[in-house]
Amino acid sequence: MNGEQAAPGQGRPAPAAASRHVLDVLLDNWRDQLVAWAIPEHITQAVAESPWVLPRQVFARRADRLAATPQGPSYWRAWSALDPPGSVLDVGAGAGAACIPLLARTTALTAVDADRGMLALLAERASALTGKVRLVPGRWPDTAPDAAPADLVTCFNVVYNVPDVLPFLAALTASARRLVVLELTAEHPLVSMNALWLRFHGLRRPEGPTADDVLAILAAMGIQAGHDRWQRPPGADYDSFAELVDVTRRRLCLPADRAGDVAEALIDAGTDPDHPLDFGTSRREVVTVWWAGSAAGRDDLE
Repeated sequence: MNGEQAAPGQGRPAPAAASRHVLDVLLDNWRDQLVAWAIPEHITQAVAESPWVLPRQVFARRADRLAATPQGPSYWRAWSALDPPGSVLDVGAGAGAACIPLLARTTALTAVDADRGMLALLAERASALTGKVRLVPGRWPDTAPDAAPADLVTCFNVVYNVPDVLPFLAALTASARRLVVLELTAEHPLVSMNALWLRFHGLRRPEGPTADDVLAILAAMGIQAGHDRWQRPPGADYDSFAELVDVTRRRLCLPADRAGDVAEALIDAGTDPDHPLDFGTSRREVVTVWWAGSAAGRDDLE
């Protein structure tokens, strides 16, 4: 020994530096797990159709079903945040499954989505707010400057599409005056299709990330978030078994002449052709996450 002693704390990172290191590790892990979901090029190049696009009518049916019978912790948490009534910003809005059930307490609505067709479907369903609906096409958080802050920010079933999740979550917080309500499946929504990928392509798909990863990231960001775990009842978002087969076939990057094989695989996996449910997301544990926003001011549409 040389007789030298380190000063107290020397050689250990400061708390802020340690916290940032933890956050960086969590973010890298999140990004790496999502990148692993990329489909090998030799599979995607064998078909002309994109495996990542769902028919808009599926989202429209889901929005209509949830608007007719709103239920679950995500809905009730958002509904309670709109007492008194206030403005809503829905990020990754789709056809409005998150925000349309809230219209009775919504004074103004801003909807963000990369798909203009989806926004058109949402606008049809938000006609009760004529003159108080802003449609913002594009991806979050790039669109955040064009979407004025709102009392409530909703973001349902989007984050698994976001590799760079830190600015995404930070922009949600900065855009909410009262509350952010985030909904996601406990596991990646396509994990239940892993057996089909192995069956048709011999390809082993990832298992993560999960909702627990999001909760850990929020905690490392210094956000005190609450959460509930629950089971969403399955719903008939597909008009027919044939439509479900077609969507599943495209998700699996299979040509049209393999539809019969896909139908057989779905039946083998327990799908009832008379009650076609989304094989990728139905009967899944859902996690509702909420936290306080940091925005101030008033929405110009109110």
